[in-house]
Amino acid sequence: MARKKIVKIGMIGCGFYAQNHLHAWRELHTLGTELVAVCDLDPEKAKTAGDKFGVTWYTDVNQMLNSSAIDLLDIATQMGSHQALAAMAAERKIASILQKPLAPTLAESVAIVDLAKRKKVWLAVHENFRFGTGIRRVKEMIGSGVIGNPNWARISFRTGYDIYAGQPYLAREKRLAILDSGIHVLDLARFFLGEVDRISCETQQRKAGIDGEDTATMLLRHASGTVSVVEATYQAKREPDVFPEVMLEIEGATGSITLSQNQTMSVTSSGVTETHSVGSPLLSWTSHPWHVSQEAVLQANAHFLDAFRNGRDADTSGADNLKTFALVEAAYEAAETHHSVKPVFT
Repeated sequence: MARKKIVKIGMIGCGFYAQNHLHAWRELHTLGTELVAVCDLDPEKAKTAGDKFGVTWYTDVNQMLNSSAIDLLDIATQMGSHQALAAMAAERKIASILQKPLAPTLAESVAIVDLAKRKKVWLAVHENFRFGTGIRRVKEMIGSGVIGNPNWARISFRTGYDIYAGQPYLAREKRLAILDSGIHVLDLARFFLGEVDRISCETQQRKAGIDGEDTATMLLRHASGTVSVVEATYQAKREPDVFPEVMLEIEGATGSITLSQNQTMSVTSSGVTETHSVGSPLLSWTSHPWHVSQEAVLQANAHFLDAFRNGRDADTSGADNLKTFALVEAAYEAAETHHSVKPVFT
């Protein structure tokens, strides 16, 4: 059997969440990845990551791209820099993965995807919630037909965890809950239940001293006729706090599935309920409670590696992610106009 070609990874962004990407790429070394370079505008962050992972570090993206042979560029920077960085990769014919959100606006997101298409460059979005073990197991159970065709759902990301401690810039974002975490649960609504015909939304700012909304409650009507309630908040007042897990209920014609704390899945069918733990053990670099999200990063990166290596689109390709971003824009419009809105992504 021929040995698979090593895929050389470059990383832009060495901040708080990017550490999970770096650990995941190192973990995937056994599948044929090699982390070859890292870059961050902050020289201390760049050097720390370079030393920790044993690779050359840079503070200038052009210098890194000109000096290193990179097959796949992982861009884990703040969204405002994504369009310029994606363009630099596309012009050099380098495949790239962009951390969600793809960009601050739908127009910029479309521009990123269009340029990659024109340049015939592979592009994916790091929308990792789809790749968590519990989420994948729920998807499998729906696909098995055990609950019949889904017709109602609630998908919730509700936490009081201090997100501003690790990412203080979030307090100054004008568009916060929907664009930062709501985009994840909106993507899950598409993943589980299909495309959306219309969306209604109410937003709230429950924490003093921030610039954007910290709570969003959304109602979706899917093309299939399924109705879903999608929630995102950083101001939940509950104990225990389930951060960073997604809680969900999906009802179908003949049964239901719930995913609750500690990745506990309950399936009710024909009047019988079975409950399973569908989480995975901690890895050497993961830690509670972040392990749910960290594991999803690892599995997302493994998916990207396989898709890129085999010349096919990732499940969360740029083109696919535009449909999720269209829901984000429609949610904000619905909240402003107090009317349901049809998402438009082209």
